[in-house]
Amino acid sequence: MDAVLPVVTVMIVVLAATPAIAHALELPGKMRLDRDSYFVVQRIYYPGFTVAGSAEIVAIVATLVLLLVAPAGMPAWAVLAALVGLLAMHVVYWVLIHPVNRHWMEGEAVGKAGGAFFAADPTGTPGRTPSGEADWRVLRDRWEYAHVARAALSLLSLLALVAALRG
Repeated sequence: MDAVLPVVTVMIVVLAATPAIAHALELPGKMRLDRDSYFVVQRIYYPGFTVAGSAEIVAIVATLVLLLVAPAGMPAWAVLAALVGLLAMHVVYWVLIHPVNRHWMEGEAVGKAGGAFFAADPTGTPGRTPSGEADWRVLRDRWEYAHVARAALSLLSLLALVAALRG
């Protein structure tokens, strides 16, 4: 039974990492898109990636539980490193990405849950910039590179958990 929680936690972290890694892998192609094409592509993410994001919360909780009840011989520092990476990944989303999502989703028809999610503004971080052609590129770059940072954080968390499994 001692091995079940660590393995399940790794699997949950993989689920949390997958959307972030997928976004990062799309970056080279999306950076070549013109404004209109880019916005068409952005709209395909909702609600799928929004729902997939719930795996991040589950991953944080599972990693915290693993830290608290780690089997003997499991290095707590590795589990703690994974937890810090997952928390940082979440912070990057709310501070850098969510404000841009809120800006881009204004006026879009979304369901009740989606509307509540995009209305959330826990950090008060502005996503708006003055209107103009260059501004969409600033927001695009912020969105895209923040997802690369999230992918890196998720991979570091996953590697830390795998290291913890090895003891």
